[in-house]
Amino acid sequence: MHMETMNIVMCEFTDREGTALEAPLYLPQDAGPQQLQQIVNELLHNVTQNLYFRLLLVLMGGIWQVALEIPMFVWDLNTQTPMFKCTGHKNWVLCIAWSPDGKHLVSGSKAGELQCWDPQTGKPSGNPLVGHKQWITAISWEPVHLNAPCRRFVSASGDHDARIWDVSLRKCVICLTGHTDVITCVKWGGDGVIYTGSKDCTIKVWETSQGKLIRELKGHGNRVNSLALSTEYVLRTGAFDHTGKTYSSPDEVKKVALERYNKMKGNGPERLVSGSDEFTMFLWEPAVSEEYRTRMTGHQQPVNHVHFSPDGQWVASASFDRSVRLWNGVTGKFIAAFRGHIGRVYQISWSADSRLLLSGSEDSMLKVWDIRTQKLKQDLPGHEDEVYAVDWSPDGEKVASGGKDRVLKLWMG
Repeated sequence: MHMETMNIVMCEFTDREGTALEAPLYLPQDAGPQQLQQIVNELLHNVTQNLYFRLLLVLMGGIWQVALEIPMFVWDLNTQTPMFKCTGHKNWVLCIAWSPDGKHLVSGSKAGELQCWDPQTGKPSGNPLVGHKQWITAISWEPVHLNAPCRRFVSASGDHDARIWDVSLRKCVICLTGHTDVITCVKWGGDGVIYTGSKDCTIKVWETSQGKLIRELKGHGNRVNSLALSTEYVLRTGAFDHTGKTYSSPDEVKKVALERYNKMKGNGPERLVSGSDEFTMFLWEPAVSEEYRTRMTGHQQPVNHVHFSPDGQWVASASFDRSVRLWNGVTGKFIAAFRGHIGRVYQISWSADSRLLLSGSEDSMLKVWDIRTQKLKQDLPGHEDEVYAVDWSPDGEKVASGGKDRVLKLWMG
């Protein structure tokens, strides 16, 4: 009796962190698009809304194979066309970050690798930076007013560690160990310390010369999802503002960036807000105390994203309860709830003048909210599926959004 052999491809279901959720699914190698679509349609009727599954398959020579490279694109906002296709990652690109002086772009992948890129050519700046044992969750650069030109950034990972890297030395210079679960978010503060938030419910504060733990901020009863700094806008933009002025030397960049930071910070301490799966937010002044200043409650589902306005006067929060909430950025007092989305709100972003707030949702909609009137200003339809990421350019001129429909949309601010 003749037995015909069949090659198969194994597909695995995972959550956001890459943890297997279900038994693997085995697909015949010769399955075509129609058969795969039937399988996906059937799965969509059975999986829960929190189940993340991705069939990363590419038709190559008639055989379904796992993709070997995941591209990243650098876009020209003036022409709305891609300038460079950056290839090299062997797994999903999970996060990217520009240095405040615009000289470097770094990306982190699900494989735990980090890659630096030359923004002028789109080519890798050397080999990948390796050291993490799990996926990269977040990246943050050292502010340019502390060190110019920019050399160091910190990465957070599912392996419970954060690592400080030097792009000139092309290696990890400090490893921050102490968390007992996945580090979900990281911020390099203007005072020179690093903040890490974790699934272990804590926020840790680190000094950056030796990587010593300075403080531990406790209060959350569930995973910390997001951190925001009151000085974040000037940390992101450094010496650069809407005027487009250029500078002759790194020293001049550092000087102007420091002036902008000191003006933004004023006489008070740098403030930190954290959002959690327990529906709660905390306002902290870490340089002053390990105790939170204000407990911010009102959301009915996990707080997915928190964001200070560029002027530091407001805090906005996005939640799976389909709402966006506005808070006083100095006291933490609740101001208003913005309702209108019919799906979970994933991300928010502020206009440069702190007058408008943008939100992206599971319902495929972008909404613009007016802070003065505390009402919806405009709907931005166009995406065909969930909107995962939104960002407002620092000069206030453009808005970018990206979603499950695999489309990057550019909107005039």
